[in-house]
Amino acid sequence: MTEIVTRFAPSPTGFLHIGGARTALFNWLYARGRGGKMLLRIEDTDRERSTKEAIDAILDGLNWLGIAWDGDAIYQFPRAARHREIAEHMLASGAAYRCFATPEELTEMREIARREGRKRLYDGRWRDRDPSEAPVGAKATIRLKAPLSGETVIEDHVQGRVVFQNENLDDFVLLRSDGNPTYMLAVVVDDHDMGVTHIIRGDDHLANAPRQKHIYDAMSWQVPQMAHIPLIHGPDGAKLSKRHGALGVEAYRAMGYLPATMRNYLARLGWSHGDQEIFATEELIAAFDLPQIGRSPARLDLARLDSLNGHYIRQSSDSDLLAEIERLLPHIAGGPELAAKLSPGLRQRFMAAMPGLKERAKTLIELIEGARYVWSERPLQLDDKALAILPADARTLLFELLADLDALSAWDASSTEQAVRAFAERKQSKLANVAQPLRAALTGRTTSPPIFDVLAVLGKAESLARLRDQTQSR
Repeated sequence: MTEIVTRFAPSPTGFLHIGGARTALFNWLYARGRGGKMLLRIEDTDRERSTKEAIDAILDGLNWLGIAWDGDAIYQFPRAARHREIAEHMLASGAAYRCFATPEELTEMREIARREGRKRLYDGRWRDRDPSEAPVGAKATIRLKAPLSGETVIEDHVQGRVVFQNENLDDFVLLRSDGNPTYMLAVVVDDHDMGVTHIIRGDDHLANAPRQKHIYDAMSWQVPQMAHIPLIHGPDGAKLSKRHGALGVEAYRAMGYLPATMRNYLARLGWSHGDQEIFATEELIAAFDLPQIGRSPARLDLARLDSLNGHYIRQSSDSDLLAEIERLLPHIAGGPELAAKLSPGLRQRFMAAMPGLKERAKTLIELIEGARYVWSERPLQLDDKALAILPADARTLLFELLADLDALSAWDASSTEQAVRAFAERKQSKLANVAQPLRAALTGRTTSPPIFDVLAVLGKAESLARLRDQTQSR
């Protein structure tokens, strides 16, 4: 049985697009589920727009998502000599020819074809002419000699049977006049040389499929199986753009989504498996198949993403969440400063706070914000709402509470709650009238995890120190 080989082939001209990440995931799932390989090819032939920063962003994004490719990444540009070799081979076999049409002639051909309503823009004027007829010094491109009649059929795993009329397909350029290969040629040669058996890519490439099949046929190469997946649209049904929000994977990481969430969410964008919504990665690998991909564009739904991320946060162990937070910190504002504070003691506090924090957080950013009281330094900066519930009489109340808390020999949520309740009863006050100022003094805010959990997480020394800070100015 032939080994399944898929590939993800991004152009390094920017970040790893969310649509590209889904394409990579689909290739990875399909190969992994069948004991095959997924290869990574960086299509860096556009030298002006390809950058090292973009390459790094693509590799980093894939690594963060947990999409591991097999072997080393392959770069397309250094393979130009191989691409030229194949173009010359097709020229020698009669499957291609030299074209000496000038830019002005090509422009005129396109204009005439459009006026006449023809899809074939190149009129084939050099298809059967002898190169000796070319003007002296003229530079030639090499064009494929495409079939003039009949049809080219693509049996697509997603789109079904797609038929292209050959009369509408040009003799397209394989090798430019400067000797550089075109995208169309490079892709086919690379896919063949890499042993790719299945091409899974966006349906914006469907129009390329018949032309690429013509190259395979001209070389008597096996045509890979193809699956062209619909693009991702925004919630309004329009093509995904900046106005819909984040487009790059790195932005979703910075917003605090977990890699497992993104794998699950992206897999379900356009692919279904019964009514199941939540999948462990192993379940995705076992269940994923191409016929279950719909033909209609998937719509981005951030509310669903938030809900799914909240589920994964609640299901994650506290230690795993802390590790994910530490991975995230270099990528968010203020993160490096917080990372520098993460002493063993602060990590221990984070771990103690995590059970309460993760029940209400939908993102890691919300987790970090919810834990602000854990890592904030003294004296605590109180927000306006917290200041409003700490007038002089409330500070005096907390000053009196200090003695009761200081007298505790055991310090946990239960013992501190008993002490605060007893204090409120002695003062003939409602518990909330003590707990809310206590929350403001300890966290700097009016909302937080349960206040007695906060006391337990901070510990006796830190809790009392924060209360003293706020009661000295009563």
